[in-house]
Amino acid sequence: MSRMLDIKGRAIKLGDHINTDYIISGKYKFKTQDMSTLAKHAFEDLDPTLVSRIRPGDILVAGVNFGCGSSREHAPRVIKAVGISAVVAKSFARIFFRNCINVGLPAVVLPNAFVDSIDEGDFLSIDLKEGTVENLKKGLMVEFRSLPESLMQLMTEGGVVEYVKRHGSLPWS
Repeated sequence: MSRMLDIKGRAIKLGDHINTDYIISGKYKFKTQDMSTLAKHAFEDLDPTLVSRIRPGDILVAGVNFGCGSSREHAPRVIKAVGISAVVAKSFARIFFRNCINVGLPAVVLPNAFVDSIDEGDFLSIDLKEGTVENLKKGLMVEFRSLPESLMQLMTEGGVVEYVKRHGSLPWS
């Protein structure tokens, strides 16, 4: 389970109210379910160059209400498909946050001031079990509320589908 508990990556900074259509536009998500195809168009309406700048392991850093809009799992699945290892934000739309857990994408709520202190390109370290995020470039650290163990199990095994494939049922069944 520890393969995903410690995450290190470069910060990719976004703003407030990034909705799921900014993550993956409806003009694509209704044409295919292939995540590698959809990933080519991630964030296209927000910044057409963003996908080309993302490297595997990068961490998205966002403001308030990240993932508002559609309740479909396309958005967090596409974020994973482009190589993002985690998303940290001031706040998340509730359904998006749960969809992140369901697909195995770490989503962490951080205090506003800490998010504001992160610059594009800063190197972050997230310890999901201990509930800490450190900005290694600036020497700053903050604590966050970790997920309950049952949800952490889902997350670290790749989400609900992968968990059930391996174990036959959910951890609380």
